[in-house]
Amino acid sequence: MRGKVTLIGCPKLDGVDYTEKLTEIIAGNDIKSVTVLRMEVPCCGGIQRAAEQALKASGKFIPWQVVTVSVDGRILDR
Repeated sequence: MRGKVTLIGCPKLDGVDYTEKLTEIIAGNDIKSVTVLRMEVPCCGGIQRAAEQALKASGKFIPWQVVTVSVDGRILDR
């Protein structure tokens, strides 16, 4: 993660919607790209949805990708 800013969250355990805070971060900073790293479990879809909604709400066009990791650490999808 050298040279990158890393944000960590768990929608299931934190019990919050990250969309508003992510929107503020994206809108207020010069972000070049966003990578969402999520696990294959269904609850991690919440962090992906929050990032997608935040990117749209920010009004910026920023390249982004989603990387899905299995529960045993294998990369399943890029």
